[in-house]
Amino acid sequence: MIDAAVVTAASDAVIAIAIAVPVVLVAGGVAIATRRRGRAGQLTGPGTESTGGGTAVAERPAPTAAPGVDRALEPTPPTAIEMTPEPEPEAPSYRGRLGKARGLLSGYIGTVRARGKIDAATWDDLEEALIRADVGVGATDALLGDLRGRVTSGEIGGPDALVDALKSDLVAMLTTEASALSEIGADRPAPEEGQPARTVDVWLFVGVNGVGKTTTLGKVAKRMSRDGTPVILAAGDTFRAAAGEQLSLWAERAGADIVRGAEGGDPSSVVFDAVQRAASKGVVLVLADTAGRLHNKVNLIEELKKIRRVSDRPPGHVTEVLLVLDATTGQNGLAQAKVFLDAVDVSGVVLTKLDGTAKGGIVVAIQRELGLPVKLVGLGEGPEDLIDFDAAAFVDALF
Repeated sequence: MIDAAVVTAASDAVIAIAIAVPVVLVAGGVAIATRRRGRAGQLTGPGTESTGGGTAVAERPAPTAAPGVDRALEPTPPTAIEMTPEPEPEAPSYRGRLGKARGLLSGYIGTVRARGKIDAATWDDLEEALIRADVGVGATDALLGDLRGRVTSGEIGGPDALVDALKSDLVAMLTTEASALSEIGADRPAPEEGQPARTVDVWLFVGVNGVGKTTTLGKVAKRMSRDGTPVILAAGDTFRAAAGEQLSLWAERAGADIVRGAEGGDPSSVVFDAVQRAASKGVVLVLADTAGRLHNKVNLIEELKKIRRVSDRPPGHVTEVLLVLDATTGQNGLAQAKVFLDAVDVSGVVLTKLDGTAKGGIVVAIQRELGLPVKLVGLGEGPEDLIDFDAAAFVDALF
């Protein structure tokens, strides 16, 4: 038999172990928690005290909630997020975009300045530079003839003064009040008896194929919309495949309405419908695309005249006819301009791709020989790269 004393001793031992184990576990947990708090205090700094042999954690009192408020249910205040507005795209600089044209002139101008005196070679260098830049024979002769007379009279006394005088003459030749785009709503004629008032300005974009006419119109639409002027686009080029789709993409980018017709349909009816829609919606400007008409096709020019007449019927009023020219074509663009000028009374020129050519002098030829102001120039592919023409900045960039 098992001795009762042994059983009693064993029972006492089991009870002692059962009591001791939780005590040890609790003590170990307190020690671990203390060590963790100590490490946290060493990392964060505040709330710790140096004791020589280690770091003692200073207990922080728990935050006291307001009476009757359960902090676990208290909402966390939202974090304010500051939205930085997207910056406006910077307009391109003439100096940065006219590198090809400046490269052509800089060699000649450098030679003239370095020569130290004005002699026959000086005039030859200037003449060759201007002709190669496509200023044109007529404009070149006029510029150099005036400069020769001033050198002879003693008004100009050296190569540097000669170059500066040439720059000033070019700026004066290119500066005109007509170079600004028409003000919307200005100078509308009074309505005739029985006719509606002319409440819609119409800008026609004309030019041959490949000069960037539809793209130019789209860029102008985006610019107008950005400045707060709503526009309606008229897809008057009903002959070129995908012209309507291309203009529709620009209308979407500009947030503008568009009027399209059937492929191969009457373009003048498309423009007329666009004017009617603009009048009904209170929109004051219609931008009308036209087919890229070959300037030697008489029937196409006659059709363009028809578009001009229809666009000018009340409530429409044609205030701009912008001839789009490709700067890389140089003097060839003058032949186009002369025919369009006679057909539709062109009011100004948009010169595209000016950044891609050394023939920047075509600006001078257009303005002097045709009497047409250059109103807009394209200095790149982006919408912001179509900018107002600035004669002083243009000439400065060339030199």
